[in-house]
Amino acid sequence: MQENESAFVGIDVSKAHLDVAVHDEEEVRRVANDEQGIQDLVAELVQLSPALVVLEATGGFEMPTAAALAAAEVPVVIANPRQTRDFARSTGQLSKTDAIDARGLALFAARVRPNVRELPSEDAQALDALVARRRQIIGMLTQEKNRLGFALKPVQKGIRKHVAWLERQLAEVDEDLHARIRKSPVWAAKSDLLQSVPGVGPNLSRTLIAELPTS
Repeated sequence: MQENESAFVGIDVSKAHLDVAVHDEEEVRRVANDEQGIQDLVAELVQLSPALVVLEATGGFEMPTAAALAAAEVPVVIANPRQTRDFARSTGQLSKTDAIDARGLALFAARVRPNVRELPSEDAQALDALVARRRQIIGMLTQEKNRLGFALKPVQKGIRKHVAWLERQLAEVDEDLHARIRKSPVWAAKSDLLQSVPGVGPNLSRTLIAELPTS
């Protein structure tokens, strides 16, 4: 993949949607935080080939997107929320909306440039397999829940049992994805990322480095 060295992307994540901003571009796009939305976004970012994509840790809602991007070999980092908020304050950005947060993350990516280390091939393959399996399970869940809506009573019990089993499978896959991402370079590891950050003074630089997770 030929990297677009001038493209830095910030993604503000919520349970329902993803707000996507490219540094120095006015438009902020919103896509659904679901399988189709994530697939479409990954395809677009593969085409863009950005130098870096930054998401903020949001209690796990960011994990499917981060895993899909990492599996597609798009350079992505999950940043510490306190770090990104300190950075936003340092640039005078006090307002908060999803679009503003996405732009702020894109600016953070462009200025701070957290170090992205390439995933080992076996880790990338494992993430790719888990992302694919997650997609399959969600597809089966959707089909079974749709069937339940018009199923006759004698088969409803079996469908409900299958739905419950699929939901347990999905929870296990999500847990595995979360664990693998937390152990990977995608989780913003401490590095010398603040050697030269325009607009960030030495006190904030030390604070940002100190607050980066170490694992």
